[in-house]
Amino acid sequence: MTIQLQLKPEVEAHLIAQAAAKGISVETYLESVIEDSLVNQEQTSLYPTLTDQEWNLELMDLINSPAFTKAPPLADTAVDRKSIYTREDEML
Repeated sequence: MTIQLQLKPEVEAHLIAQAAAKGISVETYLESVIEDSLVNQEQTSLYPTLTDQEWNLELMDLINSPAFTKAPPLADTAVDRKSIYTREDEML
């Protein structure tokens, strides 16, 4: 994909300097900055952005949601050690 950007001269100069400091082209530098930014966005969770009270409210909303409360309990065989390892062995 090709994108054209109109950058302020000082931003452009900073970008060129950063790329030169790393010994790579401006295009390669921009590509790495964008990829890093996207990866960091995907890894960001709600936890760091919420206060303890907000986090507890979100958790209580989840616990009290209809989908969560209507879920049937797991059968004993679903969490039985022998059953778990038997299923894993069958997958091999």
